Amino acid sequence: MKVSRILDWLWSRGFRFLFVLDAVVLLGIMLGVNIVRFGFSWPTYPVRYYLLGFVLATATHLVVNYFSGLYERESRLGTRPILPRVAMSLALGVAFGGLFTVFMRRYLMPRWNILAVFVLGSLSLAATRHLSRYLADRRRGPSRVILGGESEELELARSYFGRAREKVRVVAEVPDLADLPRVAAETRADDVLLFDLDAYSRIFPEPLGSLDDAGVGVHQRVSAREALLGLKSVRQIAGMPFARVSTNTLASHQLRLKRLLDLGVIVLGAPVWIPVLVLLAVWVRLVAGPGIFYVQDRVGRHGEVFRIVKFRTMHHLAESDGPRLSSSADDRVVPALGWMRAMRFDELPQILNILRKEMSLVGPRPERPDFSAGFERTVEGYDRRHMIAPGLTGAAQVNGYYDTHASHKLGYDLHYLVNWSILLDLQILVRTVWVVLARRV
Repeated sequence: MKVSRILDWLWSRGFRFLFVLDAVVLLGIMLGVNIVRFGFSWPTYPVRYYLLGFVLATATHLVVNYFSGLYERESRLGTRPILPRVAMSLALGVAFGGLFTVFMRRYLMPRWNILAVFVLGSLSLAATRHLSRYLADRRRGPSRVILGGESEELELARSYFGRAREKVRVVAEVPDLADLPRVAAETRADDVLLFDLDAYSRIFPEPLGSLDDAGVGVHQRVSAREALLGLKSVRQIAGMPFARVSTNTLASHQLRLKRLLDLGVIVLGAPVWIPVLVLLAVWVRLVAGPGIFYVQDRVGRHGEVFRIVKFRTMHHLAESDGPRLSSSADDRVVPALGWMRAMRFDELPQILNILRKEMSLVGPRPERPDFSAGFERTVEGYDRRHMIAPGLTGAAQVNGYYDTHASHKLGYDLHYLVNWSILLDLQILVRTVWVVLARRV
């Protein structure tokens, strides 16, 4: 029982047995390739030199594999081909390993070993994941699936699933999509397959949000119409094309990678933003008097309220008549600080919020609790933007305008949420600089 609790604790904090298996496999391949090439008398360097290089290379590959998502649990249905993902991760690992050559002036392994390790490693790590998936499927049994909708294609779908019954078990058919969370809980379903082509519009934001929170995968059948709209990722389930739909948060490895990006940019940019903050603080004090900073409640990740920090650009009695949304020509702004507000320099103190993990560099902009509550009543799915930390800038800020409607901003924010990548964050940061300089807000 104690061992089980320890394993549960490790699993909840990101530990996977595949870490250990990958380490053993990669280290074994590196040693094996060297032995095949040189036997047991390794040239030029002592054995400990080679072993240290192999250990560093293995550790580098494990880190890259983690941030590539190779240790995240995937949906049991419609899984993506694993070999291309493993090969891409190992190629990145080789590239990062090259940094040791640049900065430490040493190779982690003989150069001609790299290709053999890449090929054998890709095949071996793909095989370990297939084995892991096979053992997990044997332990858990067939995936428990709910068929949703009233489509005439349900009859055809039953015949397809009849051929795949060793992997899939249909536990319910639910015409009324509002009943999906209840039926999923009662049947302990793993996935929901929607066959009506308009089903997604009927389950967003609910019950899709509830199914997401319960860990139930939702898949929408697609046709040529959806493909022509630019759908890039289609998964095959029992011979039928589906798209995975979700409004849920980023995976744990993505959240950690996003945090590392935030800290890296802030540290590298410190020689710029620290003097700028000091100069702006002096300017605010000179033209607006005491009270340089303005602290305000905002809604953050998971709907939790936190205190945001800004430079004060409005008069002290600006909200004596109660809070109201800002506008592009706000008469409450101190005239000498209008340019600061127009260029969003008043938001820079929120770097402190980022350091406190309350915000991120990129994400949905945080709203005040009373405004957020109003939007949640009038804009469907607005609360889903709170699945990640709010940002200093965001997709809605570089694509929309200051007075863009909340529902349109939500479209940008959710698109950012489901398509997140480091490159997307960097792209938004660069575009933010242009938007600020051009004052296109």
